[in-house]
Amino acid sequence: MQPPLIVRLRGVCLVIGVLCVALLGSWFAPQARADGAAAGGDLTVAQSLGARELTVVVRRAEAGPLRVEVVTHVGTAAGTLAVSAVPVDRGGETSTGTVELGDRPGIYAATLRVDHSGPWELTVSDGERTARIPFLVAARVVTPWERAAYGGFFAAGALLLVALGTALLSKRGWPTLIPVAALIAAVTVGATGAVLSGHAPQPRPAGSLLDPTSGNIGDPYPERGLPLTTNYSRPPVNLTVRGQAEAGRPTEVALSLTDSATGRPVDDLLVNDDALLHLMVVGPSGRLWHRHPVRVSPGEYRVSLGLGESGDYAVAAEIARRGGGVQLLRSALRITARTDSGAADPTTRDAAGSAPGGAAVTVTEAVSGEPTTLTAAFGGAADLQPWLGMVGHLIAVGPLPDGVPAGTAAATAPIWAHAHAMAPLPALGAQPPDESVAAFGPNVAFTFTFPLPGRYLVWAQAERGYSVMTVPATVDVRAGVPQ
Repeated sequence: MQPPLIVRLRGVCLVIGVLCVALLGSWFAPQARADGAAAGGDLTVAQSLGARELTVVVRRAEAGPLRVEVVTHVGTAAGTLAVSAVPVDRGGETSTGTVELGDRPGIYAATLRVDHSGPWELTVSDGERTARIPFLVAARVVTPWERAAYGGFFAAGALLLVALGTALLSKRGWPTLIPVAALIAAVTVGATGAVLSGHAPQPRPAGSLLDPTSGNIGDPYPERGLPLTTNYSRPPVNLTVRGQAEAGRPTEVALSLTDSATGRPVDDLLVNDDALLHLMVVGPSGRLWHRHPVRVSPGEYRVSLGLGESGDYAVAAEIARRGGGVQLLRSALRITARTDSGAADPTTRDAAGSAPGGAAVTVTEAVSGEPTTLTAAFGGAADLQPWLGMVGHLIAVGPLPDGVPAGTAAATAPIWAHAHAMAPLPALGAQPPDESVAAFGPNVAFTFTFPLPGRYLVWAQAERGYSVMTVPATVDVRAGVPQ
């Protein structure tokens, strides 16, 4: 008959073993994580590729098969797009494929392969132009508290076997106390790590504030030892716009982004509201173009616009720079050569400024400095689709003087704004609705505060049936009561 101490130690080991299993089960069971969506989520980027207005979706970019989807819109021609996944800073294989676009708007897909984590480029070519979309292939990031949980529970499992073996073989009870004490310490470390892994804030990932490389993409703390100003503060961006109209042809507009401190090309843009660059152009007669130029090389973007009027065009580009936040860049473009009156705008017609029948914008009393509600009624059923991640977009420019062409006035207008009507927030960890979901509207409400009194041009935009609709309106804002 074994001594009572050994029996008691066996019972203690058994209880600790059951506790380890319970803690492991609770740690690995599905639960809400502090960082919400899992790593390697979908990346959606709008692209105005020549005569096609596209939305390119990279599904959960992780090493292995890479699904690429291309969403086409009304007016997009059928044809073949060549797509490739190209590694940026580390040797690897380039994967190529094709996307066959049909006559009907919708979603068309191809499957590529990526063989390692880190920065990549997705190239999309129509045979004349090539868009280069940067994206990141995620790596599994293991934080220190996760390492502690893994290590603690692994050590506890090994020590449990040692403690049981010692209790069975030892003729004395005290030697069993050594592995039992170590077992308790290992369980404590593992349990602490498991609790912290579910509640402690996640580290800043490479790619949002830090330039990603294949070496730091999986490092949870790549910024250690570096001053915050180096990581998280970058100068503003300078925008240069060039374009010349030719009779009967769309205008090829070139945009160059350079760092205001160094003059070097800016190639650290983040996808903001489903685009690398939102380009908004107001023509001489008040027509709006809201496009998404393609990146052709570091700091260089191109877009085709049907600029059929001579005169001044106001240009604004909204970007988000890594470590520099969202920036609105302003410029202007003068078109002196008039295109053929029969030349068509190569991109989606509704997005260029036409309003669907019966659509209108109603506005509550607009007072400067006070919130104003603008409601765009698109008519029909509740079947609007998210465009650029939002149910609706509102662009406002002003105050504008009377008797001056809209393009000239907008180029010097003190206020440019880009507001949104957002879709309902998805469940924690879920992807937001994409363009395949048609369940919103038909009325879209925006809340915006006009900071100055005067006359504003506004445009409300939404998507239905893979066609982007634009409703223009003029809003007169009266002066508020001085504070």
